[in-house]
Amino acid sequence: MREVITKSEIETFELGREYGMAAKAGDVYSLTGDLGAGKTVFAKGFAAGLGIKEAVTSPTFTIVREYQNGRLPFFHFDVYRLESEDELWEIGFDEYLNCDGVVLVEWGNIVAKALPDNTITINIERKDDDVRRILCGF
Repeated sequence: MREVITKSEIETFELGREYGMAAKAGDVYSLTGDLGAGKTVFAKGFAAGLGIKEAVTSPTFTIVREYQNGRLPFFHFDVYRLESEDELWEIGFDEYLNCDGVVLVEWGNIVAKALPDNTITINIERKDDDVRRILCGF
């Protein structure tokens, strides 16, 4: 487990970029943390690390956004509004897991039982307005 302290939104973004640059086809990442912890900032950096140029926004209401213009397809989930893991399967989650892309799930703890055993979990803890403690399974 790797612990990183970031002291700004930019540092959280850059840590996400580092993970995105290291991501491989088939990887699954679970982001956990309270509201406002920085999960979406990390996800934006992750997408930048994959070479995605378009604006990345949280898919809170759509559940998943697909980005195909990076070095790997990127499937960005936000499962905050799901009531069960069954809903995740109903939207075809297994198809995303079985392609040559990278899956990143915000609020992954909500659907933890549906995630593969080799999922990389990243927990973001807000210490104050700018400081985050990030525990990475990397």
